[in-house]
This record gives sequence, C-alpha cells and structure tokens, in this order.
Amino acid sequence: MAEISEPSNPPLEQPAFDPNTMRKTKPGFKRLILTISVFSSFLLGLPFLWKSVEIYRAPLPFMDIDALSSQLESTPLQFPCSFRVIYVGFDSIAPRVSAEKLKSSILDEITELSSKSSLCGSCNNNYAVSVVIESGSDCSQTRTDASSCTWRCGALSASDFAVSLENGDDSADDFLEVALGGCSRSASGGRGYSVVVMNRDENVEVTIGKYRHAWIVGRISEMEAIPKIAEIFVKLFGNGGREEGLIPGEFMPVGADGKIFLSFNLLNADPDDWIYDWDFQTVDEVLLKPLIKELAPVANVSVESQVLYHTPTSSFSYWDDEQESYIFNTKDLPFFVNSNEWHLDTSIAAGGRSKILHFVIYIPSARECPLLLQLPDGHISETNGFISPMWGGVIVWNPKGCLDRKSKQHHRQMISYPELEKIVEVFLGQFRQLFGLKSDPQHVGLSGTFNILTSEKGFTKWEIDFLSRQHSCFNLHSCASSLGSLSRLVQSLPRMIILDEIGKQVKYSLKAANLAQRNASLGVFDAAAISSRQARSLAEDAFFHPSIMSVSYFSFEHCFAVYSPFFLPVALHVILAALREWKRYKQEHKKYLAFLAKPNQS
Repeated sequence: MAEISEPSNPPLEQPAFDPNTMRKTKPGFKRLILTISVFSSFLLGLPFLWKSVEIYRAPLPFMDIDALSSQLESTPLQFPCSFRVIYVGFDSIAPRVSAEKLKSSILDEITELSSKSSLCGSCNNNYAVSVVIESGSDCSQTRTDASSCTWRCGALSASDFAVSLENGDDSADDFLEVALGGCSRSASGGRGYSVVVMNRDENVEVTIGKYRHAWIVGRISEMEAIPKIAEIFVKLFGNGGREEGLIPGEFMPVGADGKIFLSFNLLNADPDDWIYDWDFQTVDEVLLKPLIKELAPVANVSVESQVLYHTPTSSFSYWDDEQESYIFNTKDLPFFVNSNEWHLDTSIAAGGRSKILHFVIYIPSARECPLLLQLPDGHISETNGFISPMWGGVIVWNPKGCLDRKSKQHHRQMISYPELEKIVEVFLGQFRQLFGLKSDPQHVGLSGTFNILTSEKGFTKWEIDFLSRQHSCFNLHSCASSLGSLSRLVQSLPRMIILDEIGKQVKYSLKAANLAQRNASLGVFDAAAISSRQARSLAEDAFFHPSIMSVSYFSFEHCFAVYSPFFLPVALHVILAALREWKRYKQEHKKYLAFLAKPNQS
C-alpha cells in the first residue's frame, strides 16, 4: 500500500498595496503653499488694517503735568516783599539796639496779622523787614541782609519832607518817590515798600501814597506806630486793601485768554425827546490809555464804544415828591438792563474766551427824568449807578433841565468833557470794584483810619503789584487744573486724537508756568503775571482744541464690532481651509512613509 504524504504548506504571500493607508509618491507642496500664501496674505494685511484705524496721539508730558500740580498744592507760591520803616524826628531813640528791637516788634506784629490772612498772592511768610532811624546827623539801621535794599544815611531829610507835607499829600508822595524810589525793588528782586514815621506836634494822620510808600505823621511814639505799620504792610501793601471773600479769584473780570474788552455804550432811551452823543476818542486817548497801560501785566485790555437809540429799561420807576425825581430801587436792578432792546455786543472779535465788560451810560426819556437810584438804606446813590459782577456797570445820566418839557431838543447834542470826566471817574470806580478793590479814599482798619491817595490812572502802584501777584497765583492754579484735566481725559480715552499742535501747546504752557514760578520767586511780579497769563491761555487752548471735541472717540471693542462683519467671515474660511490643508498634507505624508516602510517582495 502506497504511503500517502501530506502536502507541504505554500509560502505566505506578501500583503497587497492598500491605497487607503499608503501612497507610492511623495505628496506635493503646491496645494499647501497656495493655501499658506492666501493665509499669509491675510496675516500681512492685519498691520495695514491696524494702521488704517490707528488714532494719532502726540506724546504728552504726563509726569511734568503731575509734577506742576503737586508742586502748587504742596508748596504755595512765595512772593518776596521787602518792608522798610524809616523813623525821622525821634531824637530820643538809642542807636543800633533800639532799631533791632523795633524790627523784632514789627516782625511779631506782621506775623500775627499774616496768620489771619490767606489771600492767594499776598506776601505771607516771605518778607524782609528793615528799620532805619534818621536823627539829625546821626543814622542807625538794622543789619542789612541780602533781601533788603541798602540804605544811604541822610537820604531822607526831615525838613524837606515837612516842606512837602505843607504842599499837600500829592507833593509829599512825589517827594518820597524821588527820595525812596531807588528802594522800590530790593536786592533780592522783590518789591520794596516803605513807611515813614515822622514825629511832629500835631494829630496823628496816616496816608497811603499812590506809589509804594506811606507815612505816619503826628504825636506818636515808636512803639505806638508799630500796629499801624504792620497793618499797612499786611492789609494794604500785602493784600491790596481787599477783604477776604469780597470777590473770589475765579470771578475776576479777565478772560481765559488774558484779554478784557471794555465796551462803552451811550444809550438814548427815546430819541424823540433828545439825542446825545460824546467825544469818546478824546476820552480814550486822555483817560483810558493810561489805565490800559497800567493794567498791561494783568490783562490785555481793548476798548470799543457805540451809541444806541430806542433803549428803554425793563423796570418801572415811580415819582417821589420829596426828591422831585423818578426813583428806582435796588430790588429792581435785575430788571433794569433790557437785554432784548440793549444790543451791547459791539465786536465779533470779543468772542471766544475773552471777557467783555459793558459800561453803559443810560439817558432816560422825558417820561422818567430825572431818574435816581435809591439805596437799600433809603438814601440816593451819589454816583447814580450800579455794577453787575462779571457783566459791567451802569450809570444813569440825567440831562440838565430835563423836568422842563419844553427842553426837548431833537438835534444832536454833545455831552461836555467835564461831564465825561465825572462819568469816567465813576466807571473807573466800578472797574476797580469788579477787580475786588475798594474805591473808598479811606481804609478803616484795626489800628485806625488811613487816608488813601487815588491815582489818575485808576490803580496805584501797590494795587497793581497785588493784582499781578493775585492773578499769577490764580492763573497758575487754573493752568495746572486745565492741564491735569486734559491729562486724565487723554489717559482715560486711548483712542482720542492728540495732534502735534496740542502737544506743543501743553509743552509751552508748562514752560511758561515754570517761568512764572521762577519770576514770582524772584519778586518780578509783572513778568510773573505775564508768564502765568500765557500759561493759562495755552492750557485752555489745548484743553478746548477743536480736534478734542470730536465724537470719534470709540473703544477697541467698538472698532472690532464695526470691522468684524466685513473681515471675520472671510478670515474664518481662510483659517479653516489652511487647517484642513495642513491636516491633509500630514495624512498624505504619513501614507508615503508607510509605503516606504513596507518590506520588499522576494
């Protein structure tokens, strides 16, 4: 029987090529490069898109602005003042020691008065006092420091001063200006103020001159004069004779740009009764030009005038038999100015941030002439006028013989120059009141009554010094406030447009503010006032720049919401396509690697 052999197993065949897991060729880069190119073009376009919606912002010196505000808050402005007391006719005083003792007593009295005053722009805690005793051929004085003006013995003669007193206060004031004018500015740069105390056998009189000098004449001892001397230095030369709280600094009649427009208006209530005109050009040249020049450090003053007709009032008056006049009360003053009929805006150049002050001469009609103002105490006003803070003043001028109904004249009449002088004098008094200064020729103080000489220019030298100091202080604080507000506003709105012009204005404002501080510390009051005025004006210009008032300040989220409907759908498809293509390339490359890893068939 034949042997049956088992068949041998055939060799295993190699697995066949699977196209789902392998590929024989290397995947190409064409599709991937094309997809990446499209995606890259979108990425490269993002900076251009960001640049197209970018807001230009000039760099601002935020740290310098904060430093200015902090400095003004922590260290108030220091205005140096030099006070000198000159005793003449006191032969019984011992030399050197007595002068030093008087200086010590005066300093104590000034310190006590200064502690009760906090007016911005005063000479508080930054003053130097020196005492001079002129006694015939002998002369003694306190030790002179760097802040005091050097005194030359014999510079003030008691006999010459007595002669000038006999010729009147104005003559004495001019004499002291010549004799002491060299010490109107101290060695340290601050203003120098002098008080002359003269012992004479007469009643004591205290007079404040129109320059920077005062004098006390009469039977008075050295120590008795000290309270008066201290009050003159602190209340008058230091504070300008102004009481605290009278008119705050922010209500001073000076525009934010440092300009004042004085609008003088002559109002004829009813031209059917009479028509009056004026020679305002002469008034401007003779009476107003000195005033404008004197106020140059404080404000840039411009003057305009006009004559209006048919300008009735909004208030009603009544006839008073005792006064034989028509009367209007102070309670009717808010209705006296008829804004509907009184078109007082004289110039378009006076717009913007300039301050316009209206001064009105109102000529009533024959139906209410003469028209008088009755004060709250029942008396008739001597000036027959009133002021309105931050607006101006009004004077009611009654033509002579206006009670005579037959005096109606339809031809044009001119107000005489003497009458205009009286009217302008009242206007100057009203102008001083708007600045917070008194027009009373006497100052009633703690140590007595002082006579105050008036200046034909409207303001005395020591009053201009005080106004310069006060406005320097107020302007610098206003400048720091405006720049601080601008800094906080800019930092809170990252998409606010800041032009180069705004950056320059802020830079120059800070520079002017620093210069004003330096001039104030040196005692150059007029230069400090001018620099502070420029600093405030530039700060206001920067804060109220037209580009800042734009309505295009939107956040980044708002910008994204505006542009996303245009770019987001396309960008999403491009990103998804790039991801798919990258995923496909990796998968195909993996298949190729799998094919390379397959063992070769035998």
